[in-house]
Amino acid sequence: MQLDLSRHVAADPATVWAVLTDIPSAHLTLSGVLAVEILTDGPYEPGLRWRETRKMFGMKSTEEMMVLAAEPPNATTIVAESGGTEYKTVFTITPDADGGSTLRMRFGAHTAHAPAASRVAMMVMGRFAERSTRRAMEQDLADIAAEAERRVG
Repeated sequence: MQLDLSRHVAADPATVWAVLTDIPSAHLTLSGVLAVEILTDGPYEPGLRWRETRKMFGMKSTEEMMVLAAEPPNATTIVAESGGTEYKTVFTITPDADGGSTLRMRFGAHTAHAPAASRVAMMVMGRFAERSTRRAMEQDLADIAAEAERRVG
């Protein structure tokens, strides 16, 4: 599964970056995140790890996330793995002529190492899972935009 989403944000890239990378406050910013547990100390940089609990498909799910790459204030890559499925999310922030920004999110889920039963379930549930994931990620982008716009007043 691969999703590409984007949203205009009426805030400069530095402000959007500050919201996006404020992992300790993610549960306050992102309505879909129930809890965050930081696993490594330090700033937002490659190697930072945390557990993020969300409600997906009617159930709580906790995944360990890790920053793979960070290029402030323009791009970051976050990875996770669960049950043999590898997840990769790339965020890019580009300045717009109006002083705002475009926030883009590319999400991919790759099931190559998942057990056969998981791959079959993904094929069967694929469209439903994609729609639900798209809605959750669109909400994340809306929540990030709202917080960034609130910060610039």
